[in-house]
Amino acid sequence: MSGFRDRTAIAGVGYTPFSANSGVSTLSLAVDAVLAALDDAGLTVDDVDALATHRVGDSTPPWVVAPALGVPEVTWYLDQFGGGSVSHAVLGQAAMAVASGVARTVVCYRAINARSEFRMGGTGRGPAPVFDAQYQAPYGHLAPPQQFAMAARAHMNAYGTTAEQLGAIAVTQRGNAVKNPRARKRDPITLDDYLASRWIAEPLRLLDCCLETDGACAVVITSADRAHDLRHDPVLISGAAWGGGDTFLSGAGSGPAGTDLTVTEAARLAPRLYAAAGVGPDDIDVAELYDCFTYSVLVQLEDYGFCAKGEGGPFAASGAIGPGGTLPVNTHGGFLSEGYVHGINHVAEAVAQLRGTAGDRQVAGACVALSTAQPGYVLAGTSALILRSDR
Repeated sequence: MSGFRDRTAIAGVGYTPFSANSGVSTLSLAVDAVLAALDDAGLTVDDVDALATHRVGDSTPPWVVAPALGVPEVTWYLDQFGGGSVSHAVLGQAAMAVASGVARTVVCYRAINARSEFRMGGTGRGPAPVFDAQYQAPYGHLAPPQQFAMAARAHMNAYGTTAEQLGAIAVTQRGNAVKNPRARKRDPITLDDYLASRWIAEPLRLLDCCLETDGACAVVITSADRAHDLRHDPVLISGAAWGGGDTFLSGAGSGPAGTDLTVTEAARLAPRLYAAAGVGPDDIDVAELYDCFTYSVLVQLEDYGFCAKGEGGPFAASGAIGPGGTLPVNTHGGFLSEGYVHGINHVAEAVAQLRGTAGDRQVAGACVALSTAQPGYVLAGTSALILRSDR
């Protein structure tokens, strides 16, 4: 994907409040987030000619959002099926549309009432209509916590990873959320608090799990040249990559290590992503790593090359991922503490860090950011972006 390196930029970001009950429809959430992102960019609805989102039967498609906004004409749209694994692919495809001239201004959004309406991983409905599910459903293996618990246990068995190391991730991210006025959880926690939290699917505890959240987030993508004339310094899209997986639900282990559950599709995608952006792991100043569970952060530290396989737990527990560490991670608190908006709020936080507008949680001198999607345990594929400051 190096053909459009730094040719497109994120020019605006917008949010709705994150809550346990929004009290409004996903359409209302989407419209509010899009309008906020346009205002942040210094643009209006008349400037929009494309919309993009991803969903799993839980949101509002572009052809509903466009007339609700009053978009004059849609020249391109994307309505991607899929959860967090495809979240960053949506932005990558939007960047391609802009770079190719198919669209001029794309607003990517995710709107979801994930707490008050459609609860991801809820077991009160039938299994997913994909062939892999028939091999899992008879054993009660239905919800993401169960699926990630299996992978986390495999990592513990293989490398001696401990609960305390997973807990270090939860505690660090909560500390970041304390500095984030948008975060749903801002009360500090200790490792003892983590260890005392109830089991969800052993070895995962309550504080290993992301927050089911009602809310929306949106970003505006346009050409880098045009973004220079807008309200904020552009955040350039230096690299984008997506793909992987040989089945829908059984992707973990299909990467370089075959049936090794401790290796995700991110390990196969990372070299393509770094090549597209012309950087390596040592160039990343801040990482917003998909944290549906603490374990997904740990395994991505390894699979994106920040430490060796098996060393993610010690790396996280060393303080390296905290403020002032060698790789600050999930500086907004992540899905564990800010709120789970299925991927795009990670991108928005990366934009704030690269603009230098993150306030008390700002990483000094942040110029290059990695933002990632779910690494490939539930949906076998994954996606990620590398963003660069143009200040």
